[in-house]
Amino acid sequence: MPSARTRTAGILGGRPDGALRRSLTLRDLIVYGLLFIAPMAPVGIYGALDARSHGVVPLVYVVATVAMSFTAYSYARMIHTAPQAGSVYAYARVGLGDGAGFVTGWMMMLDYLLIPAVAYLFSGIAMAQLVPEVDQWIWTAIAVVITTALNLSGVRRAALVGFLVLAMEILVLLVFVAAALVVLVQDGPQRGWLSPLTGDRAFSLTALLSAVSVAVLSFLGFDAIANFAEEAAGGKGRTAPTVARALVWCLLLTGVLFVAQTYLAALLSEDSSRQLAEDPAKQGSAFYDATEAAVGGWLETTVAASKALGAAFAALAGQAAASRLLYAMARDRRLPHVLGSVSPRTGVPGRALLVSAVLTMCAAVWAARAPDGLDRLVSIVDIGALFAFGMLHLSVVGYYGLGRRAGSASGPTAEDPRARGVWDWVVPLVGLAIVIAVIVTANREAHWVGLGWFVLALLALCVLRARDRRGGRRNGTGRESRSGGGPGDGSGG
Repeated sequence: MPSARTRTAGILGGRPDGALRRSLTLRDLIVYGLLFIAPMAPVGIYGALDARSHGVVPLVYVVATVAMSFTAYSYARMIHTAPQAGSVYAYARVGLGDGAGFVTGWMMMLDYLLIPAVAYLFSGIAMAQLVPEVDQWIWTAIAVVITTALNLSGVRRAALVGFLVLAMEILVLLVFVAAALVVLVQDGPQRGWLSPLTGDRAFSLTALLSAVSVAVLSFLGFDAIANFAEEAAGGKGRTAPTVARALVWCLLLTGVLFVAQTYLAALLSEDSSRQLAEDPAKQGSAFYDATEAAVGGWLETTVAASKALGAAFAALAGQAAASRLLYAMARDRRLPHVLGSVSPRTGVPGRALLVSAVLTMCAAVWAARAPDGLDRLVSIVDIGALFAFGMLHLSVVGYYGLGRRAGSASGPTAEDPRARGVWDWVVPLVGLAIVIAVIVTANREAHWVGLGWFVLALLALCVLRARDRRGGRRNGTGRESRSGGGPGDGSGG
């Protein structure tokens, strides 16, 4: 079994020919994260959260932001350990072993392939409402083709276009804020000024936490930033701090945006949280209904159009992140090695991008054509990301808490053993507990799909280990021989 020092050196070691290009700035990384999340992500679930939380949606997002900060901490910690494409896949390899890393990467594929599919489908549905003569599955496919072409053209060009789309989304959000403030100043709020923080009926901590377990899913996507660690600008040693800062800034910015828009929506809403709870059919359109009633149909249409365009570019960021995961696993020979190549012209993993695009299009088009496709797809998309978050926290415990890291303690916690206990154990375990609580609240179909995908991961791992043993015997080493300078120095387990 290789030592911790050898393992880490191997994973962070040489690169194959055609390495990813370091061209993304701090702004570019934040843009990718914000695109994937979408600045107005709460719009679609505002009504459900309002009904569930007894009218304290802004407070729900304050708590959700704090809850997600534990995950951001673990990402920032492990990015410094393994600043590599593949994010939690690489972190789990370092902190828990190659086998755990493979299973984590496999589970992440479920998330990174299906979340973009949902986003593409939302875009197709919105376009079909604007142009009903064209079926929504055709609009969905068109969105996949356009964003895939952008991703294939190069990470910098895709980031620039993404920045323009994000600027448009932010502008629409600012228009909503300005229009809402004018209405509130002229006509006053429909609810009390403090009710979005105290509730429009009896405050319930249980109701608050129940809503938080749903609201944290709005933040899924900020973690995609970590997949671009090998493309962040700067020399060796400067990449990890840039990516870590981008993660933290993305989380904080989205938290502020989510709290601000849901606070204003609560003040504008004519329906109380009790009325929404009693009439679930109103929950999906509650944000739009409040906007239209208070400001006018023009703003409701503007917000809807912004969501349609934003969904397609959220999928663009998700597709790019998925391709980096496939690339990293293929480079380590955990997936077909043909996916571990980079285009010398554009500097992107073109084959991995095309594979992720085809798989995502199949899922999105199927959902667009199936009567209950959207509901079924939405119900299972989050389980892979939540599993990865759990493994992320365990990786911190394994690498730092259990001493798998190479060398001696370092950083701000090196001096005080009690402080190391907090940062190496308490913080990541609290984050793990939050993730487990969210997984428990997921619906039963998500549990079964996640379990089935996990079983497939174990079967694939057995196949890889058998292959590695055969390769080791042929080489007379007992371990797989790595060629091409790919990361890793051990077998699949």
